[in-house]
Amino acid sequence: MPNANEDNPSALSQVQRRAVSELLRVSPVADELARRFQEAGFSLALVGGSVRDALLGRLGNDLDFTTDARPEDVLKIVRPWADAVWEVGIAFGTVGCQKDARVGDADQSFQIEVTTYRSEAYDRTSRKPEVSYGDSIEEDLVRRDFTVNAMAVALPEKEFIDPHGGLDDLAERVLRTPGTPEESFSDDPLRMMRAARFAAQLDFEVAPEVVSAMKAMAERIEIVSAERVRDELNKLILSRHPRQGLALLVDTGLAERVLPELPALRLERDEHHRHKDVYDHSLIVLEQAIALETDGPDLTLRLAALLHDIGKPKTRRFEGDGRVSFHHHEVVGAKMVKKRMTALKYSNELVKDVSRLVELHLRFHGYGTGEWTDSAVRRYVRDAGPLLERLHKLTRSDCTTRNKRKANALSRAYDGLEERIARLQEQEELDSIRPDLDGNEIMEILDVRPGPVIGQAYKFLLELRLENGPMEREAAVAALKEWWAAQS
Repeated sequence: MPNANEDNPSALSQVQRRAVSELLRVSPVADELARRFQEAGFSLALVGGSVRDALLGRLGNDLDFTTDARPEDVLKIVRPWADAVWEVGIAFGTVGCQKDARVGDADQSFQIEVTTYRSEAYDRTSRKPEVSYGDSIEEDLVRRDFTVNAMAVALPEKEFIDPHGGLDDLAERVLRTPGTPEESFSDDPLRMMRAARFAAQLDFEVAPEVVSAMKAMAERIEIVSAERVRDELNKLILSRHPRQGLALLVDTGLAERVLPELPALRLERDEHHRHKDVYDHSLIVLEQAIALETDGPDLTLRLAALLHDIGKPKTRRFEGDGRVSFHHHEVVGAKMVKKRMTALKYSNELVKDVSRLVELHLRFHGYGTGEWTDSAVRRYVRDAGPLLERLHKLTRSDCTTRNKRKANALSRAYDGLEERIARLQEQEELDSIRPDLDGNEIMEILDVRPGPVIGQAYKFLLELRLENGPMEREAAVAALKEWWAAQS
């Protein structure tokens, strides 16, 4: 296992122990698979992120392997052995499979990808890489994105292969490329975004020469498909330290090409705290939203937190008294979110949810010192719908003032609003606010057939329900008849 680093033997021994422990855990699966490849006359090695994560003591059940076997040979080897096999990536030399195995005292499921040694590069005008197969693991490792991902462990003998000093870079927590950054990013421009993502996921520094190449080659990201950019952006935003990666995207000019609304915020000042840059404010809101997550990373909440103020550049106005205002930036921002997320090929549901949160993020500030009527509280809950819990978190995160008295006052006011929502929910089932009469009852009472008038009557009763709360049936019927009489 890992070859010795003479300068830091104690640190290395700790890394060795972690790696050995992790590899022993997956050995029942990895070694069995390796023997099958040996028997067929091929080599197999654990590679890339799997080796990196083993050295960091965080190897999961997603295992990446590389081999000299061609994809059709890989299929012949894994089909009789795996519990499921898929060929989605076979055009790029990758065969995927699932293997369920008993590890220690527990049954575990392993997601495995086996990729033929390869090299790939982008044509200047193409959005897809051209794949060619290689014949040696050294040739395969030099085409990988970063040195910390260019290490391998040959199996089953467990020989550590590290031709580009990835172990040293891992110890120094730095991202470098196996060859020159320019060559690496020319092969696949998405690697520039991956540098930002790994910085965010691993809390690593990016080497200065890598940052310089990212700045010089930022425009190359434009040949990468929107789907690949979106997936990489999601991984960054869902990472442990997204601010670090997002700042790198902005500083290198990559954000200008994939999420231009973010760097645009650097020019603006917040209307309430004019000393505060809106870009910095948005990153703080993102971090504060992350701190409020209770069930793991929430992409909807994180995107809403990051993008909640993107309407400010378009709505900035300089008032006569010297103030800067951003009236209706939440409405403009919601439209901008829809446009950008649609361009990045996000699902319709996610686009709808994030844009709705952006549209609603200022609604609480009308609550002030608690003068909202029950009707206004009902409408707040109705408008948020299933996004209410996320709206709570976004609204609380949007307070970044350094004035502790003001921050505490806002927090107490929102506490009060949540308490009122809870009381009304207990009394009225706010989560499913409906009119006191349904469509069939409306038709029966008014003696009308299905048509637009039923929707109009339903809308009237819903507004009445929001305004007054639940009504007795007799009162609802009387109100409906009174409304109907006024229509004729």
